[in-house]
Amino acid sequence: MYDNKKIAVIIAAAGSGNRMGSGIPKQYLEILGKPVLTRTVEAFSENAFIDEIYIVASRDYEEYCRKEYAGKECYGKVKRIVCGGAERQDSVFAALSVIPAAVDYVLVHDGARPFVTGAVIDALVESTVKHGAAAAAVPVKDTVKSAENGAFTETPDRSRLYSIQTPQGFERKLLLAAYGKAFAENFYGTDDAVLVEKMGEKVYLVK
Repeated sequence: MYDNKKIAVIIAAAGSGNRMGSGIPKQYLEILGKPVLTRTVEAFSENAFIDEIYIVASRDYEEYCRKEYAGKECYGKVKRIVCGGAERQDSVFAALSVIPAAVDYVLVHDGARPFVTGAVIDALVESTVKHGAAAAAVPVKDTVKSAENGAFTETPDRSRLYSIQTPQGFERKLLLAAYGKAFAENFYGTDDAVLVEKMGEKVYLVK
């Protein structure tokens, strides 16, 4: 809890991880004997500001996650394992739909990002409660260009560009409204922040 506000996190772990080519979704691969997803869950379980955790898993791994994380004392913040949908947006919404109204703010984090630090979570929570919407990001280090018809057309100033990561945090009611608008317009975004931006709301940067 932060400033008397109840905070939940959705850990999106329903992806197939096809780009890894490992045959096993990357969130279930092990790092030094511990699954990536376990390290992710632990990062949020150990954070004092996080009250509840909702893990979204694919149908193939739903039972595994239930046995591994649900009902265990060390993962007491894990409230529910949710079966994901066809796309990431469907999966996150499935979890968002079961989070109780008593929760004020919702963070969304990718299960395959296990090295999120407590400091980043703290900063994200603080900015989310202050502004209503925030997202973690890192400055772009490479030169980025726009292209059309096989030729470069523009070189944006990279000092103004950021690679967006997770966690991202939102007022629960705002995120629900953003998802409702997106689905009504049949719009699928690459992250949750873009759905909120389409509502005309600002999403604030957390480095």
